[in-house]
Amino acid sequence: MHVRCPEKLAGETYRQVLELLAGLSAVVQALPPSAALVELKGALRYHGTTPQHLGEILRLRTVAQLGVDVRVGLGPTITVAATASARITGPGGVLAVDPERAADWLAPLPVAALHGIGPRQAALLRRYGIHAVGQLAALPTATLHRLLGATMGRRAADRARGIDPRPVTPRLLPASTAVRHTFPRDTHDGAAVRSALLGLVVQLALQLRRRGQAARALTLTLSLADGTGWEKTRRLPEPSAHEDDLRTGAYQLMDAAGLQRARLTGLALKGDDLIGAGRIAQQISLDRTREARLVAEDTMDRIRHKFGPDAVGPAAAMPARRAS
Repeated sequence: MHVRCPEKLAGETYRQVLELLAGLSAVVQALPPSAALVELKGALRYHGTTPQHLGEILRLRTVAQLGVDVRVGLGPTITVAATASARITGPGGVLAVDPERAADWLAPLPVAALHGIGPRQAALLRRYGIHAVGQLAALPTATLHRLLGATMGRRAADRARGIDPRPVTPRLLPASTAVRHTFPRDTHDGAAVRSALLGLVVQLALQLRRRGQAARALTLTLSLADGTGWEKTRRLPEPSAHEDDLRTGAYQLMDAAGLQRARLTGLALKGDDLIGAGRIAQQISLDRTREARLVAEDTMDRIRHKFGPDAVGPAAAMPARRAS
């Protein structure tokens, strides 16, 4: 299954579409910012239905829950499914190609419609009288090699015949994400550096929560005025997207640098080994202070959603934000 959204989606909406896909199949490959691939073999056995029905279920859910009507292409290979989704007119729809007749379905299409054929390649093929995918499939291998090169020629011929061995590679969201701060001038002011780092913690934590992800490790990178750098990674006790947890880890990394009077030009904080927030075991906490901070964090997130990411945050981080 190849799922294509009619337009580029906001990051949060795209993540929600991926979550709906994950509810249908365990094998989902994100193709940001507006498409995804889904392996349906196991899903069909699990749901006991047809690809067409699963495609219609997906459309119904995305429209009802997100207000997004998707185009769903179904076929025996990535190329066929992606070509099918692109042939759908209108904001959304489902087009299923019979695996036994994939090559016949492709044959009358213009070469430019075949997924993987770019505008320049299509123009070159048309210049030599190759206007349909079926003509491309019938060309001798040697001729395609001369026109498109050995690798691309072989790949184009296979895909025109409905052959594409590529598997769907599970990938929902990036495995890491980073935020950066550059100082307006070299600095060795410890307070300014700590303020900038806190600002990065707030940005990173907010980004992770909006994505519905959590970091299992943090990497701090420091850029020094002499052109050198320092980098260190530390695993967190538990996966988290909360400012308190990320701040503790980030400060430990900064302390480990032992820079003393070294002059910095910038720093970067990266959340590594990310996982979905839904995979984190929720444990009952007896720490009332922490629970109060989590409630406050949720309230601040709602304020940021309404008024912007800089509407509220730690006072100590504000100078760093202005300097950015």
